[in-house]
Amino acid sequence: MKSFITSFCCLLVLTVNAFGQEPDQKEIPIAIGEEVNNTLTQHGSHFYSTELDSGQFVFGKANQQSVDVVVTVHSPKGEEVATFDGPARGHERFQFDTKLSGNYRIEVAPYKQEEGNYSFLVSTVEPIASDPDARVDQLMMAYSGNDVPGAEAMVIRDGEILFSEAYGMANLSYNIPFDVETRTNIGSTSKQFTAFGLLLLAEQDKLSLDDDVRDYIPELPEFEHTVTLRHLLTHTSGYREFLNTLAMTGRDLSSDLDREMIIKVVQRQPELQNKPGAQWNYNNTGYALIAEVINRVTDMAFPEYMKKQVFEPLGMNHTMVRKTQNQVVPESSQGYTMSKDGEYREVADLGGAMGAGGIYTTLGDLAKWIRNLEEPTVGSENIIRQMTTPYKLNNGQSTEYGLGLFAQEYRGLEYIHHGGSDLAHRSMLMYFPEIEAGVVTQSNNSSFQGDIAQKIADEYFGEHMEPKETEESGEEESFNYEPENFEPLTGRYELVIQPGFVLSFYRDGDRLYTQATGQPEVDITATSDSTFSLVGVNADITFHLNEDGTADSLTLHQNGNHIAKRIEWDPDMEQMKKYTGRYFSEEIETSYTIALEDSSLVLRHYYLDDITLSPGNEDSFSGEFPVTDFSFIRNEEDEITGFNASNGRTKNVFFEKKE
Repeated sequence: MKSFITSFCCLLVLTVNAFGQEPDQKEIPIAIGEEVNNTLTQHGSHFYSTELDSGQFVFGKANQQSVDVVVTVHSPKGEEVATFDGPARGHERFQFDTKLSGNYRIEVAPYKQEEGNYSFLVSTVEPIASDPDARVDQLMMAYSGNDVPGAEAMVIRDGEILFSEAYGMANLSYNIPFDVETRTNIGSTSKQFTAFGLLLLAEQDKLSLDDDVRDYIPELPEFEHTVTLRHLLTHTSGYREFLNTLAMTGRDLSSDLDREMIIKVVQRQPELQNKPGAQWNYNNTGYALIAEVINRVTDMAFPEYMKKQVFEPLGMNHTMVRKTQNQVVPESSQGYTMSKDGEYREVADLGGAMGAGGIYTTLGDLAKWIRNLEEPTVGSENIIRQMTTPYKLNNGQSTEYGLGLFAQEYRGLEYIHHGGSDLAHRSMLMYFPEIEAGVVTQSNNSSFQGDIAQKIADEYFGEHMEPKETEESGEEESFNYEPENFEPLTGRYELVIQPGFVLSFYRDGDRLYTQATGQPEVDITATSDSTFSLVGVNADITFHLNEDGTADSLTLHQNGNHIAKRIEWDPDMEQMKKYTGRYFSEEIETSYTIALEDSSLVLRHYYLDDITLSPGNEDSFSGEFPVTDFSFIRNEEDEITGFNASNGRTKNVFFEKKE
């Protein structure tokens, strides 16, 4: 691997010199509790160094006043410990544990070669807590205080609550702290309750999961293949995902949305996106329709049915289904996200979420739900078994998803779980049936880290789990990553600072690897859904993921942070002019204009920010949500007649060229 490192390092030095300037890489000693104000240039990096003992927990933040920064922590051996790249403004919070004693260097670099002002502070250095309760306090430090949207966590074992604590604020406007009895939006964690409600009706022989959904909602279109209730529950129906589809129209997804509009989305799609049961594609439409089926079978509004048949019998008296995003929810948390100017702003809930989401509940009520998963008093063991048995596609492949719940394995234990994301709220409920234990995390902060629940489970139940790779071999901890998820990221990426130097990424079965121009192949391992380490090379990669799991660019972390952009096809100006014009989709009644601006194609729409189109394969371009993929269509005369637009969950919405 030495030749890869040497050539790469030399290349980067030569590149910077070619720009006629040396990189600004300041080394700055930092004292704990001392805040430093600083300014980054485009090619600059600042390294804050401090002596730390092993076994320390470190917390700090960079206040991004006028520059988006990436914070990277380097161990005394020079190895990368962690990288933090969150909001573009406001506080970039970072925390890490030390394994070695010595000098730690914390790099602050500009994202995408921006420049501007920031402040830097390491506020906390203390021993890693050995007590699990205290360790959760450390993991939640970023969401603690009276000026930050909060979070909460609960741990349960054998039906007894071992830990339950809230942090930060439920409402910043009225200075209301988060409390364990605060009702919180659990987003898609709601799906298991919707599935449970339908299974209760099936157990009463009021319906069958293998019934045609049109038996209950006859106004849905009749396609070539039958869509059943089971297909809706397992995300295999082939229906359009209504949120992603409506986003293409420029609609504000927090606006009011009734069942009729969701049904209309399906009515207007020309064909199914896949044969039912053939493909798993996470789909909120299915669960919104399940709520409508329950309404029509029982002649009860879905919120009322869930209250009477599920929540009240379980004693979940603080739980409710929010009918619309405008309904008042007493004693609830307000959702927040970080604005472009670095301030928190209030965010409304998604419209039309009922069934797919929309449940507000508390930690205590979720403890009652977990107890019912262990030993059902409402429903039956058969219902729980159906919910937690992975569905198999038509080809026999497991989806690792049952009915409203994922059913997987984590560190050797059976792992039943579901997370939720509304526009701001975040939720995770996980249950380990073999040890009758569960963990719940909730937050009203859109930046909440999704892996905290797993880290909490490690602290409380690690003795029942298989050892981590770090404990077995002393190597870095491996992330539980499905190799097929890497497929959308494969391809070629060119360094912005060195045109012609390309990193190519490949997948061969379970093997993931990269090859740089003129260098040998190097295996890579996932450290998160978007970050990868090069095996045997002191370098890491962060892919900048789109909504559909693809990436148009990445950052190479080696001797600084270097942007690389995906390249596949490079049309010239004359070629790009052929794609310009006005396009209209009859299906979603939406017009787009594609124009040529500054040597790039740009998509324009009245309600959307301009979206720059990046060339992919011939006649295909990538963009940004809500339109991430463009596939242009030609007629026999080789003229552009339209394009199919996709964004992951919604695929191939046709736009006809009008002029």
